Amino acid sequence: MRACKSVRRVVSGATALMLAVCMVMCMSMCTFASFVISSFAVTMPAFATDADRSYASWSDVSKAIDSQLNQGQSEYKSGNNSGAATRFQAAYNSVYVASNMITVVRDTFGQNKVQSQSDQFQQLQTLVYQQNQGDQIAAVSKALSADVSQTAAQLDSNSKIDKPNIYAQKLRAQIKAERKKLDAAKKKNLGRNGRTWSQVAREMNVILDKSVATYKSAKGNKSKVATAVDLINEAYYQYYEKLGFEKNVMNAISGSRVSTVEYQFKECRQTMNNGQTVEQAKKFVTDLKAMLIEDSAKLDKGASSNANPFMQFITSSFGQAFVILLREGLEALLVVAAIIAYLIKSGHKNMVKYIYLGLAAGIVASLIVAALFGLLFNGSGPQQEITEGVVALFAMLMLLYTSNWMISRSSVQAWNKYISDQTTAAVSKGSLISLALLSFLAVFREGAETVIFYQAIFAVSSGADSLIWGGFVAAAAVLVVIFLLIRFASVRIPIRPFFTGTSALMSVLVVIFAGGGVHALIEGDALAGMYIQGLPTNDWLGFYPYVETIVAQILAAIVVISLLCVSIARSRGKRAIENK
Repeated sequence: MRACKSVRRVVSGATALMLAVCMVMCMSMCTFASFVISSFAVTMPAFATDADRSYASWSDVSKAIDSQLNQGQSEYKSGNNSGAATRFQAAYNSVYVASNMITVVRDTFGQNKVQSQSDQFQQLQTLVYQQNQGDQIAAVSKALSADVSQTAAQLDSNSKIDKPNIYAQKLRAQIKAERKKLDAAKKKNLGRNGRTWSQVAREMNVILDKSVATYKSAKGNKSKVATAVDLINEAYYQYYEKLGFEKNVMNAISGSRVSTVEYQFKECRQTMNNGQTVEQAKKFVTDLKAMLIEDSAKLDKGASSNANPFMQFITSSFGQAFVILLREGLEALLVVAAIIAYLIKSGHKNMVKYIYLGLAAGIVASLIVAALFGLLFNGSGPQQEITEGVVALFAMLMLLYTSNWMISRSSVQAWNKYISDQTTAAVSKGSLISLALLSFLAVFREGAETVIFYQAIFAVSSGADSLIWGGFVAAAAVLVVIFLLIRFASVRIPIRPFFTGTSALMSVLVVIFAGGGVHALIEGDALAGMYIQGLPTNDWLGFYPYVETIVAQILAAIVVISLLCVSIARSRGKRAIENK
């Protein structure tokens, strides 16, 4: 008996030592990771240096683009890759887009022509970060310059097409008129109502221009600066998010593009909040406007008859409703299904009702919170992002606890002992409450956002209610099938694989929730956020190009692995005691 106690003390001491070592390693690695990643983190540059130039002809625009392309080639030859990237992006954003050439080319020659030229600009921005691509960059630059020059000559020869400076004057007059209409409407955004995404982007740009004008007139006045920042937030939350612009870009273009645009919004806000110059703020806003115009053109192309089937589906009312519910509901379903499968596996089917109650409470709470956000904050805003982030991080902690609890019972011996200890209700009151709360949080985390997204889809898709409900029903059917597969297939799985697999699933969700929760706090400006240019975005995995989100996921992964090490050590210790 004394020997057993001695072994227990040794195992307990070894476990404590291992946990301490793991935690020290955890903190050290996270500090190192933060340092390394921050070394590569860069602020998104602004490329509006030529944005305010007035061009007398489209050929002048072509020459300005050619000049930027030549400077980009020179920078690349000298080994300055970032400088070359800046020049190539300036050729596109500050000249091709800012001069309105992209709009006139699309209106005159069609979207295919714009897409062809945009693809060449994009190819240059991709090649510039590769080694020994000087000849290829020169070839693409030469072809693009010739293409733009020929296009400009055709525009200049058409007497019905205004010159760049005249076109810009008329556009400013149009924007001024639209601004008056927006001022009269305040913040009452009633949806797209048949507008194209390009029209929505132009309306956002009007608001962004008003923000710059307000910031310019502020001259350090904190109240006016706050008003300018509020206008940036209005463009983001009331248009980019609420009207479904963000989700459509994520689904039809890429998650990385969404991260880039979101960070540009954040840069605009921070520039004003930090009291930087009007010129600096204007540069960031000009680049943001160019991004919105470019993305809106791609989305409008996706809704046209000559687009590929995937783009047509993903930008349709049915496709948006389907993808949003499937995306937002899948994580919650995996958590709830794993909990229910565990209860049934342990012979406590009568306790499943409490998990369903937690699920139902999560749905009701989501509807209430969505309604409150709608009444208080026009349906969305930083408050929603911060709430979602806090809930996600709390759910992460609950998942971490549940995952560790399950893995400790993965062996047949541990499972049999657990069953023998549960002579009556089998699941302690505290454990049951924890599981029910976890199912509540899993649903509540995504529920309110899902409701708001569906409100946006109904608002922007006038007359398409049946398609939206069709997408909802189809996604719900897919989720039900996935749930039933997990629910019934898991009962037939042996004890050890079941608990190991379930714990692994929850461990993965811990890492996903860590990244998603911190990202939501960054979106809500609760955290500053250090952006890493060039990293991809994967919303499904909670991976975003920010130092903070990556460090959070590294930390979560290390904690999960540390707890696994502790569990293995305890298991080996118990076996050693039994062998004695």
